[in-house]
Amino acid sequence: MRTLRIGTRGSVLATTQAGHVRDALIGGGNPAELTIVTTPGDINHSPVERIGVGVFTTAIREALFRGECDVAVHSHKDLPTAHEPRTHLIVPPREDNREALIARDGLTLAELPEGARVGTSAPRRIAQLRALRPDLEILPLRGNIDSRMGRVTSGELDAVVLAFAGMSRVGLGARATELFDADVFMPAPAQGALAVECRADDEQVREAIDALAVASDIACVQAERTVLAELEAGCTAPVAATATCDASGVITLRAGVFALDGSGRATASASGTDPQALGRDVARTLIDDDCARYL
Repeated sequence: MRTLRIGTRGSVLATTQAGHVRDALIGGGNPAELTIVTTPGDINHSPVERIGVGVFTTAIREALFRGECDVAVHSHKDLPTAHEPRTHLIVPPREDNREALIARDGLTLAELPEGARVGTSAPRRIAQLRALRPDLEILPLRGNIDSRMGRVTSGELDAVVLAFAGMSRVGLGARATELFDADVFMPAPAQGALAVECRADDEQVREAIDALAVASDIACVQAERTVLAELEAGCTAPVAATATCDASGVITLRAGVFALDGSGRATASASGTDPQALGRDVARTLIDDDCARYL
């Protein structure tokens, strides 16, 4: 059996995520190693809103199609919602999808002083923070996990909001001073989930990555991302979704679209067993509630 080359960006978070996949493949009897793919986003340090999240995932997929790697690992929330017929994609065990606050002095969101400086650049997070605490000063936040949290340590910011999944994967989960209930401060669709894919015609690798797949996590991610697709919204839109799946296979999905200034929101929820039908139903409810006024 050949050694499977796993394509990933070179950042600490990306290589850690891909490393988990590598270790799982090796544990299943498939030799594997990491292959670093340099993307335009690693060279151009402009804001994601300007260069587009897709530059990262596109570069890794292109390396896969060129045969430079056998497996591609992405943060699932960064992938386009459109189906890519040239790849076979699975979702391995999903991390906690909640949002985390990292604040000075161990403070929670409610305990931050009036006018506290909180860092985030995600419109979805900005909108929900402004709804929960309209007095806060929301400031742009970019960089890797360490540099973002470092702005709190240095005193430049009072707090930052990050995805808890990324913190957990690099061993920094204990730095969170508050974890938000996913129904109160809703995460991005597919947050905490990885997408592991290979070329659709590579039967050996398909079999290897299929052994890592978790059906319930795949169903939840499909439901969440269907909402995003139906709303024709990108990953930087103020759209959130979170789903859970019980032991009988029933999925409960909740989604929301938020006004950037915190002045309003449209939310909807439903349960069912067909993730795509469920996502379409929830999206239609949001559309009927005129969620477009917030996009």
